[in-house]
Amino acid sequence: MGQPSAITGGQLLCSFGMAPSALVVLPMNRVMIEKRAAANIMDMKPIINIPPFGMCMSMANPTVAAATAAALGVLVPMPCVPATVAPWAPGAPKTLIAKAPALTQGSTCMCAYGGVIQILMPGAVQTTAG
Repeated sequence: MGQPSAITGGQLLCSFGMAPSALVVLPMNRVMIEKRAAANIMDMKPIINIPPFGMCMSMANPTVAAATAAALGVLVPMPCVPATVAPWAPGAPKTLIAKAPALTQGSTCMCAYGGVIQILMPGAVQTTAG
């Protein structure tokens, strides 16, 4: 049995973020699941598909490192700006959306600042992708 499909509005969380965020899928793939645009593994563009997660706590983030250094080593979270550089992995092994594997619960995406972005709630409640 497949995993639940990720669609617009699915809830995301970054391991270094302070708040959840909602997946944004542009309707250009023209695949709708439960009346919302379905995602594939290429829907990983910062800000466009993956909005900020409130504040970032990663010391690999230059703004966090600078603010922390200015505070004499006390961690100072700074506004999150996701820096994803690679597609989500793994995608659905058999289901393709716009010639790329469908995005499902269990997929993760890495931020260049070391955060692991995961899908907390994919959005689809009745539809799975295998």
